[in-house]
Amino acid sequence: MHHSNKEAHAMTATTIDLRTGRALVDDDLFSSVAHFVHVHSGQPMGRAEHIVDQALAFVFTAATTTVNMVPSDDVDLGLHAFILHTEAYAEFCDRHAGRFLHHNPAPGAGGRTLEAVTASVHAMKAAGFAIRDELWTVNSESAAQCDADCGRPYGK
Repeated sequence: MHHSNKEAHAMTATTIDLRTGRALVDDDLFSSVAHFVHVHSGQPMGRAEHIVDQALAFVFTAATTTVNMVPSDDVDLGLHAFILHTEAYAEFCDRHAGRFLHHNPAPGAGGRTLEAVTASVHAMKAAGFAIRDELWTVNSESAAQCDADCGRPYGK
C-alpha cells in the first residue's frame, strides 16, 4: 500500500512540475512583451499572454538543445516581441545560453515545416515545459499532437 501512495505522489508531482515560460522572467517584462503582442499583433490579451509564455519557453529550449528550433506562426509573434525588448532579450540569452541567440528568419518563410515545428515542440516537452497545443500549428495542422514521424513520408 505504501508503494502505491508513492506512485500516486510521483504522478501528481509530474503534472504540477511542468515548467512555464512565464516563470523565467519577472512580471513586468512578461506584461510588457504580452502587451506588445496584444497591441501590434491584434491578439486578445489572454491569448497574447499564452503566446509569450510559449515564446519564452521556446527561447530557453533553443539555448539548451541541439534541435534546430523553429516556432509556429503564433509563437513567432511572441518571439519577435521579446527580441524587440533588446536589453532584456540579450540578458535572457546570456543567462540561459551563455551567448546571444540570433534570429535567423528564412527568406520567403520556407523554413517553417510541420516536421521542423514538431521537432521544436518535442524538444520543449523534453525540457519539461507545458505546451499549449492550440498555438503550435503550421497551415492549420497541429504540430503538438504529432508523433515523432509526423511530416515524413509513410514507411520511410
